[in-house]
Amino acid sequence: MLSGWVPRMINGQSLATGTVSLGPSSPRYPLVPIQSAGCPATSTGEIQYPLEIDYPYSSVDLKLFDQPPLPGLDRWAPLLPPLMESLSLGEGGTPLLEIQKHKSGFLTYFKDESRNPTGSHKDRLNLCTISAAKMVSAKGVVVASSGNHGVSAAAYAARAGLSCLVVTGPEISGGFVAMLQAYGALLAPVPMESRWSLTRAIVDELGFHAVSNLTESHTGHPWGSEGYKTIAYELFLQLGRKLPGAVLCPTGYGELLYGIYKGFKELKILGFSEHIPKLYSVEPAARAPLAHAFRANVSITTVAALPTRQLSTACLVNGYRGIVALRESGGRPLIVSDDAVASAQDRLRRKGLWQEFSGASAYAALEQLTDEDIDSDIIVIGTSTGMKDPTVPFKIQILEPSVEKLKEHFTNRLGVPY
Repeated sequence: MLSGWVPRMINGQSLATGTVSLGPSSPRYPLVPIQSAGCPATSTGEIQYPLEIDYPYSSVDLKLFDQPPLPGLDRWAPLLPPLMESLSLGEGGTPLLEIQKHKSGFLTYFKDESRNPTGSHKDRLNLCTISAAKMVSAKGVVVASSGNHGVSAAAYAARAGLSCLVVTGPEISGGFVAMLQAYGALLAPVPMESRWSLTRAIVDELGFHAVSNLTESHTGHPWGSEGYKTIAYELFLQLGRKLPGAVLCPTGYGELLYGIYKGFKELKILGFSEHIPKLYSVEPAARAPLAHAFRANVSITTVAALPTRQLSTACLVNGYRGIVALRESGGRPLIVSDDAVASAQDRLRRKGLWQEFSGASAYAALEQLTDEDIDSDIIVIGTSTGMKDPTVPFKIQILEPSVEKLKEHFTNRLGVPY
């Protein structure tokens, strides 16, 4: 169990100066208090604008990018928020594998995020968000998740010596339950529509720090996407100090998509590139709120809860970050059917790559790129290991979604006093 707040830096302290809103006029705020509920100045009842961390890029030592893309995101500390000492589990540094030649003639590479410590890209995010929880001396962390995010938060919380509450739905993969229990997380299974309201109540009444979303239009944690931008740094180094032409990314709320975009934007600001690669979001055809919002030229939209097997990206509302990433990179949204993903998952298995069902969606969308979309090599992001796919539906008894009932459950049934 770790304790204390001593940021570990590889090139001086974190250069983070505060946060800036993605909303109109881009108001700025200090790093603390952390604005997890969106920009207080520009948010409305319809949309809560997320914040991101700002840095003085002219102060960045460019030798930072002379290192190899090895695991351990603390190697990028100057361009990350303050990180807790020794919290890293060796996340990042995931392999980039050439898998085929695209019909355009350019090479296609697979960035395999299933090689992270808990088997998904979420480890990059939780290194940053759990560090934030330690910075504000939170009693524990709470995450609304039925999968990868919860497992990852539980692992990093355990390493940081923090309690972890995972607010989940009535159905969850048995593999996820086993991992959460192994890391000592406490599960709060409630009706799906109650997850966010209970999460907010846990923050307000128990003093826990939310490492997942708290708002209707999904702002997410302002420190979270910072971890994802290291994927762009790694791609730059793995491709021989150049950037790809296009990146296809499985997309739920768009935090991963935006993080990769921000990393490319920073590489351009720092003078390593003259362009930003085109970003392509990939969503389940049954829902695809980001695609609907982008094509209607609106910031936020909500869709019906139609069934899909792409559970990790089966969102009902898009995140504003995704809109920004697509517009600013010149990319566009793509959608894929479950049948197309099943075929892509099988083709990846035959290449030695076993991805969770949703994690194979970007590969399923590869055929949709045209010659006009591509002017260089292509990156397909795979997000999570196939070991997490449920083979048999696993149902757990749901709780009444209130903090008092939650306390009663953990005290009486599990012997954990709250």
